[in-house]
Amino acid sequence: LARIPPTRPDVALLDVRLGDDPDGPSGIEVCRDIRSAHPEIACVMLTSFADDEALFASIMAGASGYLLKQVRGQDLVGALRRVAAGESLLDPAVTARVLERLRQPAPATDPLSDLSPQERRILELIADGLTNRQIAAEMYLAEKTVKNYVSRLLAKLGMSRRSEAAAYAARLEERSRHGEH
Repeated sequence: LARIPPTRPDVALLDVRLGDDPDGPSGIEVCRDIRSAHPEIACVMLTSFADDEALFASIMAGASGYLLKQVRGQDLVGALRRVAAGESLLDPAVTARVLERLRQPAPATDPLSDLSPQERRILELIADGLTNRQIAAEMYLAEKTVKNYVSRLLAKLGMSRRSEAAAYAARLEERSRHGEH
């Protein structure tokens, strides 16, 4: 980073795994720093194997390309010249995968989002203190079916006892009454 201002390169070639220090910056972090401080400098990442996670992180950091370390000298120079001329080294299929990932909604942090409407209703009834038999009568289901629903919703919530689920549902109910999220 210190050598960039005096040398003013067109392209920085960075190893995804910089140095031997696991606490040191990664090539991806250096790429992000270069791109924010010097947006005119293109970055090309060099790596030993095609790893989707590293590729995704590199593109998000602003890299223009990605090369495998097995690249031949001539091909490396040609690739750097293309990037210096404003081209991208990103394979369109890879770019499409990254864009698809960006379009995916963020994973829900709300454990209730995994519950079906039926399981949510049963959770509410558990919170109200109803037994499986009472829930079955209320929802016109067989008691065995309710028992299966209860087991499934406990598993989805990562709980082992229905009393935990009841307390959890009661807390959620309390929060929603007070307008909290």
